[in-house]
Amino acid sequence: MSLLPIIVMFVILYFVMLRPQMKKQKELRAMLAALAKGDEVVTTGGVVGKISKINDNYVTLEIAANTEVLLQRSAVTMVLPKGTIKSGI
Repeated sequence: MSLLPIIVMFVILYFVMLRPQMKKQKELRAMLAALAKGDEVVTTGGVVGKISKINDNYVTLEIAANTEVLLQRSAVTMVLPKGTIKSGI
């Protein structure tokens, strides 16, 4: 009977902290796997650009006209809706 509060605390911890974190990681992995050429993205450093080349581990991001940056695929944090970036790129 004295172990019941400890078990209840672990169950609450699982549902409040661990499960949402695992769900967020799963969504991030799915987003990274679905990246494609032409997607408009934001990186961890706040750089916004359009994907011009992509391979297994790296993404080439066009951040301005004739300016490209090579980044690790894991540096992408968010995919923006099409047309978010103005046509200046």
